[in-house]
Parts: sequence; C-alpha cells; structure tokens
Amino acid sequence: MTNQLLRSIAAVALSSVGTLLAPNTFANSLHVGEPAPPATLVTLDGQRVASADLRGRVVILTFWATWCVPCRRELPLLSAYAVSHAAQGLTVLAFSLDAPEDLARVKHVAQSFRFPSGLLANSSVPGYGRIWRIPVNFTIDRQGNLVDDGWQEKQPTWTAERLDRIVTPLLNAAK
Repeated sequence: MTNQLLRSIAAVALSSVGTLLAPNTFANSLHVGEPAPPATLVTLDGQRVASADLRGRVVILTFWATWCVPCRRELPLLSAYAVSHAAQGLTVLAFSLDAPEDLARVKHVAQSFRFPSGLLANSSVPGYGRIWRIPVNFTIDRQGNLVDDGWQEKQPTWTAERLDRIVTPLLNAAK
C-alpha cells in the first residue's frame, strides 16, 4: 500500500474511533445569523489571512485534502466561481487537512486554485469544531455573520446550484 492510502485509512479509522469514544470533540460554537467565529489561514507562502480583516466581503471557508475525491471535484468549480465573483467581494480561504510532510503534494494541487490555501495544522479555526468530515464549507456574510453552517448540510459539496442559492444572493446584496 502507498503511504497516502495508509494515511487515508488511518484518518478514517481515527475519525470513527473518535466518534465512538468522544462525541463532544465535534462541539462548536456555530450559530447561523450570529457572528462567525474567527478563522486565520496561514497560506502556503506564509501569509496570514484573518476572516476578521475581510469584513465587507463575503467569505467562504473550505476544508479539503489532496486524498479527498469529492474535494478534488469541488475545488475547480469553487475556484472558477471565486474568479468570476472576486470583483463582487468574494474571498475563499482553503484549509488543507493534509499533514505537514505532504506539503509538496498540497502545493502541487493548490497551484491551480485562484484563492489562498494553507495547511489547517498551521492555521487557526477555533469555534468550528474538529474538522472530521470533508469537504465541509462555511459561508460568512459582509457583516461577519455566519450564513451557512457546513455541518448542517446533508450534501456539503459545492455545486453551481448550491453556490447560486447561498453565495450569489450575498454578493448581490448591497455592501
């Protein structure tokens, strides 16, 4: 077996064990309509991007991994959407769940994104709970309020329809 496959199997096994032994590890402080918890992405080139500094913009926090097949399908769509809506005030911050030793692979995949990406291990997302299911996304409006809690979505992967339903109205709203 490859190291990547072994890491994937281990991640799933640990996630399952964590669910059985400590369900409270998923606790978060998310409440749609209330201020979103702070998030700080440390990008792959070492820059810090804090959600608090993005007030006035619509922000999507997306969590992914190189080994996550649904993520790899979702991210090109999200990247194209981010490019076409950047002038309307959209910012996407992508947090990779890959291990630091897989940084080269993360950089290779992320080079096609048109938004900043970094390792979750180097970043800070208190209040969002332990990220155990991916892809998962959270959307923050221009006032800094959480408008979409990815944990509540039965089908959390972004689609064109889901972006149009959740994000486009926020972008079309007055600044």
